[in-house]
Amino acid sequence: MIQFKLKCADDHEFEAWFRDGAAYDAQSKAGEIECPMCSNRSVTKAPMAPRAIRSAGDRGGAEDRAREVANQILQAVGKLREEVEKSSDYVGGEFAEEARRIHYGETDQRNIYGEATDEETKELDDEGIEYSTIPWLPRKTN
Repeated sequence: MIQFKLKCADDHEFEAWFRDGAAYDAQSKAGEIECPMCSNRSVTKAPMAPRAIRSAGDRGGAEDRAREVANQILQAVGKLREEVEKSSDYVGGEFAEEARRIHYGETDQRNIYGEATDEETKELDDEGIEYSTIPWLPRKTN
Protein backbone atom coordinates (compact mmCIF):
# COMPACT_ATOMS: atom_id res chain seq x y z
CA MET A 1 0.00 0.00 0.00
CA ILE A 2 1.13 3.54 -0.71
CA GLN A 3 -0.20 6.85 0.56
CA PHE A 4 -0.24 9.95 -1.64
CA LYS A 5 -0.97 13.52 -0.67
CA LEU A 6 -3.44 14.83 -3.24
CA LYS A 7 -4.78 18.23 -4.22
CA CYS A 8 -7.94 19.12 -6.13
CA ALA A 9 -8.37 22.01 -8.56
CA ASP A 10 -9.97 24.00 -5.70
CA ASP A 11 -6.71 23.67 -3.67
CA HIS A 12 -8.10 21.23 -1.08
CA GLU A 13 -5.37 18.87 0.08
CA PHE A 14 -6.10 15.35 1.31
CA GLU A 15 -4.43 11.98 1.50
CA ALA A 16 -5.47 8.66 -0.01
CA TRP A 17 -4.15 5.10 0.02
CA PHE A 18 -3.59 3.02 -3.12
CA ARG A 19 -2.43 -0.53 -3.73
CA ASP A 20 0.57 0.88 -5.62
CA GLY A 21 1.55 3.74 -7.92
CA ALA A 22 -0.04 2.02 -10.91
CA ALA A 23 -3.38 1.79 -9.07
CA TYR A 24 -3.25 5.55 -8.45
CA ASP A 25 -2.41 6.19 -12.12
CA ALA A 26 -5.30 4.00 -13.33
CA GLN A 27 -7.86 5.57 -10.96
CA SER A 28 -6.64 9.06 -11.76
CA LYS A 29 -6.85 8.48 -15.53
CA ALA A 30 -10.40 7.07 -15.13
CA GLY A 31 -11.47 10.13 -13.07
CA GLU A 32 -12.30 7.94 -10.08
CA ILE A 33 -10.50 10.03 -7.46
CA GLU A 34 -12.70 12.67 -5.85
CA CYS A 35 -11.95 15.42 -3.36
CA PRO A 36 -13.75 14.56 -0.08
CA MET A 37 -14.41 18.26 0.60
CA CYS A 38 -15.89 19.47 -2.69
CA SER A 39 -16.31 16.36 -4.90
CA ASN A 40 -13.99 17.84 -7.54
CA ARG A 41 -12.53 15.07 -9.71
CA SER A 42 -9.68 17.19 -11.05
CA VAL A 43 -7.09 15.79 -8.64
CA THR A 44 -3.29 15.67 -8.82
CA LYS A 45 -0.49 14.56 -6.52
CA ALA A 46 0.69 17.28 -4.15
CA PRO A 47 4.30 17.63 -3.00
CA MET A 48 4.98 15.38 -0.01
CA ALA A 49 7.69 15.34 2.60
CA PRO A 50 8.27 12.03 4.35
CA ARG A 51 7.36 11.89 8.04
CA ALA A 52 9.26 9.65 10.37
CA ILE A 53 8.50 8.81 13.98
CA ARG A 54 11.88 8.74 15.67
CA SER A 55 10.78 6.99 18.86
CA ALA A 56 7.73 5.56 20.58
CA GLY A 57 7.35 8.84 22.48
CA ASP A 58 7.57 11.00 19.35
CA ARG A 59 3.89 11.04 18.36
CA GLY A 60 3.54 14.73 17.43
CA GLY A 61 3.34 13.95 13.71
CA ALA A 62 0.73 11.25 14.21
CA GLU A 63 -1.37 13.48 16.47
CA ASP A 64 -1.11 16.35 14.00
CA ARG A 65 -2.19 14.02 11.19
CA ALA A 66 -5.14 12.72 13.25
CA ARG A 67 -6.22 16.30 13.92
CA GLU A 68 -5.89 17.12 10.20
CA VAL A 69 -8.01 14.12 9.19
CA ALA A 70 -10.65 14.99 11.79
CA ASN A 71 -10.74 18.52 10.41
CA GLN A 72 -11.19 17.21 6.85
CA ILE A 73 -14.06 15.01 7.99
CA LEU A 74 -15.76 17.90 9.76
CA GLN A 75 -15.37 20.08 6.66
CA ALA A 76 -16.88 17.34 4.47
CA VAL A 77 -19.82 16.90 6.86
CA GLY A 78 -20.35 20.67 6.85
CA LYS A 79 -20.34 20.69 3.04
CA LEU A 80 -22.83 17.81 3.03
CA ARG A 81 -25.10 19.73 5.39
CA GLU A 82 -25.00 22.80 3.13
CA GLU A 83 -25.90 20.70 0.07
CA VAL A 84 -28.78 18.93 1.85
CA GLU A 85 -30.20 22.20 3.16
CA LYS A 86 -29.87 23.84 -0.26
CA SER A 87 -31.51 21.01 -2.22
CA SER A 88 -34.10 19.63 0.21
CA ASP A 89 -37.22 20.67 2.14
CA TYR A 90 -36.96 20.60 5.93
CA VAL A 91 -39.88 18.62 7.41
CA GLY A 92 -38.68 18.40 11.02
CA GLY A 93 -40.15 15.65 13.17
CA GLU A 94 -42.56 14.71 10.37
CA PHE A 95 -39.76 13.09 8.37
CA ALA A 96 -41.05 9.49 8.57
CA GLU A 97 -44.62 10.44 7.72
CA GLU A 98 -43.57 12.69 4.82
CA ALA A 99 -41.21 9.99 3.50
CA ARG A 100 -44.19 7.60 3.48
CA ARG A 101 -46.40 10.11 1.63
CA ILE A 102 -43.71 10.53 -1.04
CA HIS A 103 -43.06 6.77 -1.26
CA TYR A 104 -46.72 5.93 -1.71
CA GLY A 105 -47.35 8.75 -4.21
CA GLU A 106 -49.61 10.78 -1.90
CA THR A 107 -47.50 13.91 -2.43
CA ASP A 108 -44.98 15.19 -4.95
CA GLN A 109 -41.59 13.49 -5.20
CA ARG A 110 -38.92 15.74 -3.67
CA ASN A 111 -35.86 15.69 -1.44
CA ILE A 112 -36.61 16.10 2.25
CA TYR A 113 -34.68 16.08 5.50
CA GLY A 114 -35.67 16.11 9.15
CA GLU A 115 -35.61 13.99 12.27
CA ALA A 116 -36.91 10.50 12.97
CA THR A 117 -36.74 8.23 15.99
CA ASP A 118 -35.04 4.83 15.88
CA GLU A 119 -38.49 3.22 15.92
CA GLU A 120 -39.64 5.34 12.96
CA THR A 121 -36.54 4.47 10.91
CA LYS A 122 -37.05 0.77 11.65
CA GLU A 123 -40.62 1.06 10.37
CA LEU A 124 -39.39 2.82 7.21
CA ASP A 125 -36.91 -0.05 6.72
CA ASP A 126 -39.69 -2.61 7.20
CA GLU A 127 -41.78 -0.84 4.55
CA GLY A 128 -38.88 -0.72 2.09
CA ILE A 129 -38.75 3.07 2.10
CA GLU A 130 -35.27 4.33 1.24
CA TYR A 131 -33.66 7.07 3.31
CA SER A 132 -30.18 7.98 4.48
CA THR A 133 -28.94 8.85 7.92
CA ILE A 134 -26.26 11.52 7.99
CA PRO A 135 -24.31 13.00 10.87
CA TRP A 136 -25.68 16.41 11.77
CA LEU A 137 -23.25 18.57 13.69
CA PRO A 138 -24.30 21.75 15.45
CA ARG A 139 -23.48 24.94 13.61
CA LYS A 140 -20.44 26.87 14.75
CA THR A 141 -21.25 30.16 16.37
CA ASN A 142 -18.57 32.80 15.90
